[in-house]
Amino acid sequence: MEYINLFVKSIFVDNMIFAYFLGMCSYLAVSKNVKTANGLGIAVIAMLLITLPLNYLLNKFVLQPGALSWLGDKFAGVDLSFLSFILFIAVIAAFTQVVEMVVEKFLPALYSSLGIYLPLIAVNCAILGGSLFMQQREFGNIGEAAVYAFGSGIGWWLAIVALAAIREKLSYSNVPAGLKGIGITFITVGLMGIAFMAFMGISL
Repeated sequence: MEYINLFVKSIFVDNMIFAYFLGMCSYLAVSKNVKTANGLGIAVIAMLLITLPLNYLLNKFVLQPGALSWLGDKFAGVDLSFLSFILFIAVIAAFTQVVEMVVEKFLPALYSSLGIYLPLIAVNCAILGGSLFMQQREFGNIGEAAVYAFGSGIGWWLAIVALAAIREKLSYSNVPAGLKGIGITFITVGLMGIAFMAFMGISL
């Protein structure tokens, strides 16, 4: 039940886009059609599922105060937490390259449509934010970290696919000239954010 609560909360209550506004650059840029948005959303889910549990292990056994005690008593007082940003980003960047090569090899059309935004997953705030939230919330085990990663990825995917579907419909709508393009997109995202605020009242 605890895992279910964490999963649902990470999708709706702590949504990376609507609660923390993380990953907004690629969210706005790649949400012009559903197919491309779906591809990027799945890539973000994969990246979170891979990197967040790895960063959990890195934090637990290397970075946090006393984490190196498994090497011996003389390492028990070592605190490497100041290296968290650098090492988390290094893990994310390394696996971004792997994901990019896989997509380029097996899904060339998606690779072409995503363009520069696929390698930019390495600096996607949602990916790094997931690892930093994991560190801040001090999850008890790697299972909680993995569930949080999956839920956060699903939440990001849901947000970008929903916006892409709306933007596809808006292209056929009679939008005032001054609001066409990014203007109506900002208004739409704002309304979606307000709608997601309703989930914050849920007690889990």
